[in-house]
Amino acid sequence: MPDPRFFEGLGPVTLGELARLTGAELSQAGAARRPVRAVAILSQAGADTVTFLSDRKHAEALTAAKAVACFVTSKDAGLLPGGCVALITRTPQGAYAIAAQRLHRPRMIAPGPAVAPDAELEDGVVVAPGAVIGAGARIGRGTVIGANAVIGAGVAIGRDGSVGAGVSIACALVGDRVKILAGAVIGEAGFGATVGPHGLIDIPQLGRVILQDGVTVGANTCIDRGAFDDTVIGENTKIDNMVQIAHNVRIGRNCAIAAHTGISGSVTIGDGAQFGGKVGIADHITIGDGARLGAAAGVMKDVPAGETWGGFPAQPIRSWLRENIWLSRMASRKERAGE
Repeated sequence: MPDPRFFEGLGPVTLGELARLTGAELSQAGAARRPVRAVAILSQAGADTVTFLSDRKHAEALTAAKAVACFVTSKDAGLLPGGCVALITRTPQGAYAIAAQRLHRPRMIAPGPAVAPDAELEDGVVVAPGAVIGAGARIGRGTVIGANAVIGAGVAIGRDGSVGAGVSIACALVGDRVKILAGAVIGEAGFGATVGPHGLIDIPQLGRVILQDGVTVGANTCIDRGAFDDTVIGENTKIDNMVQIAHNVRIGRNCAIAAHTGISGSVTIGDGAQFGGKVGIADHITIGDGARLGAAAGVMKDVPAGETWGGFPAQPIRSWLRENIWLSRMASRKERAGE
């Protein structure tokens, strides 16, 4: 369920309304009046939610799901457990996205004072001119909020931290002693699109960002909130300027990530990993504890714990160096042969 501090519930709605909105066909005509309060992925589906199945490899999760209904293609409708109503559509994820837009809405900063009346600021918080703090936000003792920073509704920031000028934070829980440098954007929607009835549509991003104690986030870095789960940055991890961290990424403790790195969605990074500048990581990759990636490495597969990789596509550093030495020798031979 989306965190109510950050997302406003717009339900309940009936399955009949969702069917009309999405163009889906109800498998049980008598189910049109059944209410739904939220969307959820299969692993989190509860008794008052609607979910979706777009790939049979996730069909096992249906057995544990307790959703009222599921968006599904006609060929997969028979996989649903008893009691779960099929909403039959050619585009299950697209229909789910439309349902999510109907049932949930991010909480916005309301017009009014720069610091919302119900925001909780402990003694010793410093708020620079132009900063805006939304309803229900909480900021701990000794934290400094820079000029023109925007702290969204419900955001919690711990003690003895600093938020630089022009920083934007939404849908986030921030620990103690966290430093966020100027221009960083924390908790905006990640990049997610799917096919809808009339072309591509955005998939609502209903997760959060969690920055644990001692994290540093560099200037103009972007950390997207989760699509379904949370984006999590572990204790004491240090992130350079101009880094992109996509939705659902999980980074361990004491990692170091240099500038211009791009980390795609649902990547998992272990404790103590180190990345050089301009590293690029494909989605759903796992980087083991203590792994190191050389500058500009393009990572297309899992990296085992403790190994050092480089190149594009990235490979163990010794293999990459041998390959480059061989190529250099071959090029030199051809040049000499042409003289």
